[in-house]
Amino acid sequence: MTPSHSDHAARERAAALACASALVAAALAGCGTPPAGTKAPELGPAPSIVLPDTHQEADAMRVSTLDAQRVDRATFGVDATVLQQVGRLGYARWVDEQLHPKPFTLPPSVNDRILAMKITREPLPARLREEVAVQKAANAVVDDEQKKAAQQSYQKGLNVQANEAAQRWLLLAANSPDQVQERLVWFWLNHFSIAQSKANLRVFAGDYEATLRTHALGRFRDLLEASATHPAMLRYLDNERNAAGQINENYARELMELHTLGVDAGYTQADVQEMARVLTGLGVRIDAGDAKVRTPLQAQYVHIGAFEFNPNRHDQRPKQVLGQAVQPAGIAEVHQILDRLSRNPATARHVSTQLAQYFLGDVPPPALVDRMAQRWLATDGDIAQVMKTLLTAPEYDASLGKHFKDPWEYVVSATRLAYDGNIVVNPQPMLDALRQLSEPPFGRETPDGYPMIEAAWASPGQMTMRFDIAKNLVGGNGNGNGGLFKVDGLAPPAPLPRARVESAAWLRTQAPRESEATRQALFETLQAHPGDWAWVAIVSPEFMRN
Repeated sequence: MTPSHSDHAARERAAALACASALVAAALAGCGTPPAGTKAPELGPAPSIVLPDTHQEADAMRVSTLDAQRVDRATFGVDATVLQQVGRLGYARWVDEQLHPKPFTLPPSVNDRILAMKITREPLPARLREEVAVQKAANAVVDDEQKKAAQQSYQKGLNVQANEAAQRWLLLAANSPDQVQERLVWFWLNHFSIAQSKANLRVFAGDYEATLRTHALGRFRDLLEASATHPAMLRYLDNERNAAGQINENYARELMELHTLGVDAGYTQADVQEMARVLTGLGVRIDAGDAKVRTPLQAQYVHIGAFEFNPNRHDQRPKQVLGQAVQPAGIAEVHQILDRLSRNPATARHVSTQLAQYFLGDVPPPALVDRMAQRWLATDGDIAQVMKTLLTAPEYDASLGKHFKDPWEYVVSATRLAYDGNIVVNPQPMLDALRQLSEPPFGRETPDGYPMIEAAWASPGQMTMRFDIAKNLVGGNGNGNGGLFKVDGLAPPAPLPRARVESAAWLRTQAPRESEATRQALFETLQAHPGDWAWVAIVSPEFMRN
């Protein structure tokens, strides 16, 4: 290339970057809301987009803009496959199918990766036994340098399992056809949040995610028990240290404040203490033979996987929780309390409010929350029925385009839109992006979960970081893909997928909402450096919302 050509290319690229910077500046100033009195620039002609001549794209283009944007909000981002389903079924039937998902088979490239993971191959108790043995061996080393190396190897083994849990979760979020379920898996794992940094919870994380996933669209009562009896939650909130005569209130408090009733439900400190007494004996044990339960109580002992109810540690006296008596009955006391909590109107309202906030925005409409809570109580906490009320509500339609994407939504939807149905086999670039944006899987230190309000994620630093992440995920000049389609030991697809937002999904969900300033910036980018259009499009103010 001659120097003059090189200079010209540099100027073109600078122009493209200037357009992208203008979009980021708009995002920083309020995600697309221009200052009062601002005159929009004159627009050139709309970019000429020629879609591939495929039945899938043609079917996708038949979907109305409203239905496309409804689905974009309900999922981690539409692609042509999702739009084709909506075009075939209609939005109402699509919602029903999403809320009652059928078994599906992942593409071999993804399925084989998941099956090869240690957290998939080996059950939790086996991995815990191995982890204990490795730790004991490391601690027994006498030489200081060798001990340090052995302990580092032990920590590396924990990190591998935590990374596998995060990667498996993201592989499903990006590739699963059951996208409403994927949104809810994120919601419930955030609602019943654990932090993998505590103790050895890195070993537990994958099993915890898989356990809650199976109940994401079932009855809340079953989901609550799945969390309450999982060793990850019991270790995270210290209930394995909660025993008769040595009460630990941590889990009892969060069970009521965060997981069910809500902080304003009117319960008292005495209720927390009594709840903690009910929960005594719930804990973690790898092998039941180590429990040494006293003979008169042996029949009450429960051990499943690494979960234990140990009657030796349970407070056997009567309790009084939320004004109702709880008679001594071993683990049946826990079941009774979970029944009461899940069916309490305060729980129906608290969790319905959080669901509506997650899907609609910071201040969900009270009338919608009322209908969701009523549906909850009428169906005994059937999550699918509550979600149907939400996804078919007029308030849901009225909120479209206004909900700010948290990092998970942004990263996964950017990937799904940019590569429009191509199978992501390496989620590490997405995981790296989530770490940069401070919302990695199992990364919230406090039990309240990541915040779902816009102010938590719309800072200038977050917006600037999204600019860099978009370039990495989509790649300058349309050639990079952050490694999303390459895995060691697996032949990558040929040719490697390239980002293209000029798709049916983009035309149906993003283009109708673009401001004149965004259209002009994208048009100028298309003229000056067309390979940059994809990543510039996903830093637009409109793409930050759905």
